Amino acid sequence: MSDTVFVPSSPVAVPRRIEHGTLLALAFVLPLFEAPKNILWVVFVAIWLLNRWQTRDFGGRWDYWDTLIALWLGSGFAVAAFAGIRGDEWNAAVDIVRYAAVLWMLKRSRYADPIWLALIAAILAGTIVGLVWGYYDVFTAGEFRWLTLNSVGHVNHSSIYLAIVLGLSVAATRAWWREAGALWRAANLALLAFLVVALFWMQSRAAVGAAFIMAFVILSAYAVRRRRGLGLVALTAAGAIAATLLLSPQVVQKNRTFMEKSYVLNGRDDIWRVGLAAWREFPLFGVGMGNFGRIDYKQLESWSARRGKAFDKQSFALHAHGHSLYINTLAERGLAGLSVLLAVLVAWALALIRRIPDPSAPPLVWTFWGSAAGGWIITVVVGAMNTTLHHEHALLCMLLLGGWLSVARHAAPNVTARA
Repeated sequence: MSDTVFVPSSPVAVPRRIEHGTLLALAFVLPLFEAPKNILWVVFVAIWLLNRWQTRDFGGRWDYWDTLIALWLGSGFAVAAFAGIRGDEWNAAVDIVRYAAVLWMLKRSRYADPIWLALIAAILAGTIVGLVWGYYDVFTAGEFRWLTLNSVGHVNHSSIYLAIVLGLSVAATRAWWREAGALWRAANLALLAFLVVALFWMQSRAAVGAAFIMAFVILSAYAVRRRRGLGLVALTAAGAIAATLLLSPQVVQKNRTFMEKSYVLNGRDDIWRVGLAAWREFPLFGVGMGNFGRIDYKQLESWSARRGKAFDKQSFALHAHGHSLYINTLAERGLAGLSVLLAVLVAWALALIRRIPDPSAPPLVWTFWGSAAGGWIITVVVGAMNTTLHHEHALLCMLLLGGWLSVARHAAPNVTARA
């Protein structure tokens, strides 16, 4: 892979190392600090656009991904224009701009391998620092606190972010295992253990379950492409599950308690009813992004009366979001927004399935394929129970997916192959 060369005579082109540094800094601070993250995003976008304008090279011809990203970018604002409830719909639509723009720029970047490797390192380093910070807060608070990542926030969202990073770590460890020394292997196994313990500590049942599925898929794909059986992968998975049940960490106890009380969904079904009621009222464009929390009982009662239905307040639970990627999108963006989201998820899956790396592909290619696959699995599976693909974990996913699309696009023809 070759890097785009700047026009030497350009009077305003920003040195490429500054562009790289800004991207890496953004990846590092993503789970740590709110203001620096936003500032770095703006700076990176500005530098990237300026440098591409100077070289008149925006990364090649327009393709279907560009069309899809453009639709994705516009969908939030189209929804805002026709939102059923007025409030945060215009500001919330900017969130799609943040992560979709990162996807578009990285997809069209021809960064050299060392930059992609540095991006992986920056993501891992930022997460490690965030977890150490989180543990410090937990053990020095003097009262019970959830383990969280500072800039990601709520434990459910922090667990989503952490599960995606765990997928990156699994993919990188497996990809470089054969050519790595004993010290490197030990360090990566220690990192995996550190991330797994933290994920269990956060006690998100959906994130833990999806992480098991994600690790199995990544390791199985590697084994199958190298024409090896799945016996060792299956044995490892069985051992991990057995150890989890034997040790019975709090997340397992939490699930057992909820099952005994017939409260498996933890009240999410009441929240989902709110979302579905809002969608029935505003089926095409929803209530507007960010407006789920503006739905109140008075509106729900009015909507029920309009449909000739009896209103049972006890069957609804108001919440800031829909506690499901699909319900939340349906309620806030309607069928228009949901159709675009599903198109993105399908395209993401096809980009992974059609370009599973060849057995001879370099570790970097396998790492980005595995991390992008992990991001998709966590987004889709955890999305059934929590609102994934927004803010920090959406940006993280787009860093990984954008990296994969660029690496796959600019790699040698024999590096990747259609499955």
